Amino acid sequence: MTTFAGIVLFISFFFLMFFGAPIALAIIISSLLTFMLIFPFDVAILTSAQRMITGIDNFTMLAIPLFVLSGIIMDNGGIAFRLINFAKVLVGRLPGSLAHTNAVGNMLFGAISGSSVASAAAMGRIMTPMQNAQGYKTTYSAAVNIASAPTGLLIPPSSLLIVYSLVSGGTSVAALFIAGYIPGILWGIAVMIVAYLMAKKEKYAVSKMPGVRDVLYIIWSAVPSLLLIVIVIGGIVGGIFTATEGAAVAVIYSVILSLFYKNLKWKDIPAIFKETINITGMILFLITASALFSLVMSYTGLPQAMSAGLLSLTDNQYGILLIMIFILLVIGTFMDITPAVLIFTPIFLPIAETFSMDPIHFGMILCFALCIGNMTPPVGSVLFVGCSVAGVRIEHVIKTLLPFFAAVIVVLLLITFIPQISLFLPQLFGL
Repeated sequence: MTTFAGIVLFISFFFLMFFGAPIALAIIISSLLTFMLIFPFDVAILTSAQRMITGIDNFTMLAIPLFVLSGIIMDNGGIAFRLINFAKVLVGRLPGSLAHTNAVGNMLFGAISGSSVASAAAMGRIMTPMQNAQGYKTTYSAAVNIASAPTGLLIPPSSLLIVYSLVSGGTSVAALFIAGYIPGILWGIAVMIVAYLMAKKEKYAVSKMPGVRDVLYIIWSAVPSLLLIVIVIGGIVGGIFTATEGAAVAVIYSVILSLFYKNLKWKDIPAIFKETINITGMILFLITASALFSLVMSYTGLPQAMSAGLLSLTDNQYGILLIMIFILLVIGTFMDITPAVLIFTPIFLPIAETFSMDPIHFGMILCFALCIGNMTPPVGSVLFVGCSVAGVRIEHVIKTLLPFFAAVIVVLLLITFIPQISLFLPQLFGL
């Protein structure tokens, strides 16, 4: 019966997804149908309701709405323009310097806002007209913006890593945060290498560097924004406060900073809270649904069955990792990152642990692979936003994006097969 129930779970889930049901509802309905095959109706309904409530009854979960709120305040608070000027100072002498500025700006703003979509929108709105004025192809500008925006999901603070921490059974948030730096930065560097080679081929201009006084002013004006990362991540890693308390500090700091810059008005606050509620509600609803899905999977024995299935194909650790990466890359093309993390962590993490893989290392592989889906059709949110702000059609950008895909996948393979890329910093800080 449990094997049949497991088949019903996945068939009903993908059936509902295929016909356009919202993913959270698809998860809940398929889970309820499966539960009712195992238990009486009243037991199935009561157990499902209890699991969904307890699924978000966690103090760490409060960090998610707080980090979302902080990111939205930063997005409305005039931070992006100052970070772009700072990025120009760092990479202004490279061929295609505006494209490199876009990539570095995405890494900085994405880390501060915690949102790849917000980063792609903010950077694209500012950088695309500047690049068009210097003769850059719009497809090139859009591709660089799209390819570099997901770095903010890996470079902390990151709500995605908090979700992984919760669903993986309590992996240290501080360790995940500090581990995300090198993979996220390597992603950005890979994008910049491809952008550099394309710029050399197209003979794009090098931006004129500002004078020493202007450089010092640009750095000085960007320091308060960059301090957010230092304060929040430093406090969490140093044990001064928890991830949730760090998120609250981020909100207070972002409000003070945005008011200081005079880009945030009190009349903007209701709209900011409304956007925060919408985003948080969506994330928490997905988490409650996925908590039920995980419970149902444990009753059906699906994780153990999939583990046995993969291990029957090969007993080679690297072969199994490559199979999991392939599955995650495919899943990322049609499923949003958060539900994918919630669904596939309980399935793949036990398999990885059979090879004594550190859950921090596996978390980096999982999140990195799924983040690639942010820039792939048909549901890549960053792809849609990046094309929209650049005013270019998706089909025109895909060809230019292909070398960026290849470079990012190379980085994914390096992270997969060189564990110290993910584990060096956590070990260095004793995490």
